Amino acid sequence: MAKKVELKTKVNDASVEDFLNSVTDEQKREDCFEILRLMEQVTKEKPKMWGSSIVGFGSYHYKGASGREGDWLLTGFSPRKENLTLYIMGGFDLHQDLLKKLGKHKTSVGCLYIKKLDDVDKEVLKELVAESVKTTKKLSK
Repeated sequence: MAKKVELKTKVNDASVEDFLNSVTDEQKREDCFEILRLMEQVTKEKPKMWGSSIVGFGSYHYKGASGREGDWLLTGFSPRKENLTLYIMGGFDLHQDLLKKLGKHKTSVGCLYIKKLDDVDKEVLKELVAESVKTTKKLSK
């Protein structure tokens, strides 16, 4: 029987706006509000706080090969100290063409790291988020 994972990072009712307004770096704060609008437009979902530092949009249920399962955000972001971290579910294997056109960035398994929005093509970023959301919804059914 699959065991449901109890994640430490959970959706909650904390204010997204208050959280983003607490970002001290003005450029990073402005970028966050722009990413918020982009993700809201793409997902048609209202933002929610996940834990104390992730702004998430929508959710999906996952089942891993190990039998573990749980619920996680469809997409989201966090203003980390070094970078803006965007959560792109499902990884980047399917999105190599978009990444080549994106601009200055780094990636890890499911995270896209950018210093500032001016470093990337915003239309390509929007397309990347949209493709990730579409793929994640399809795979989670």
